[in-house]
Amino acid sequence: MSVHDLEEQERIDAIKAWWKQYGNTVTLGIAVFAAVMAGTQGWRWYKQKQNVEAASVYQAVQAAAQADDVKKIRETAGAIIEKYPSTSYATRAALEAARANYETGDAKSAKAQLQWVIEHATELQARDVARLRLAGVLLDEKNYAEAVKLLDASHDAAFDALYADMKGDVLAAQGKMVEARTAYQTALSKIDEKSAFRKFVELKLDGLGVAK
Repeated sequence: MSVHDLEEQERIDAIKAWWKQYGNTVTLGIAVFAAVMAGTQGWRWYKQKQNVEAASVYQAVQAAAQADDVKKIRETAGAIIEKYPSTSYATRAALEAARANYETGDAKSAKAQLQWVIEHATELQARDVARLRLAGVLLDEKNYAEAVKLLDASHDAAFDALYADMKGDVLAAQGKMVEARTAYQTALSKIDEKSAFRKFVELKLDGLGVAK
């Protein structure tokens, strides 16, 4: 046997010895890696499938909203929330159902749906919208303390003016005119000079009988 053959045999023997010692660990590692990869791909496929299906149902919610069919809005929104709760379409459907319910006098259902969005929405801005709308419902119910609590919650800066304006409404309803003035002034400081919303807030500030 040549030197080359001896060296080759030594390498083969070394590999066999290494595999005998570590082969099971390597095989297990490969199996685990393959399972993880398969699971990741499967989860992505599942999430994509959920989004596609939820989007299809949400189109029915939009159609019902355009037709002002409250019963259909409730049914289709409920189906999305039940079957696809982790999708953004469930959040949008809940917000639409809350609006429809409140406009038809069902404040209890509207509040429940807005609270669901606050607790389950993955989109932070959707939570901000839900808190703002729920604060409005609570204001109408004269539940001022809970409304202020929602408006004092952390939120995206894009909502600063809306939250401050709503807080001014709550404080004014309580007769706290000094605090209401401060809230409205805060709202004005966050609104563009050319915005029509600014004029609306200015009117409310004028209504307090104080200078801007």
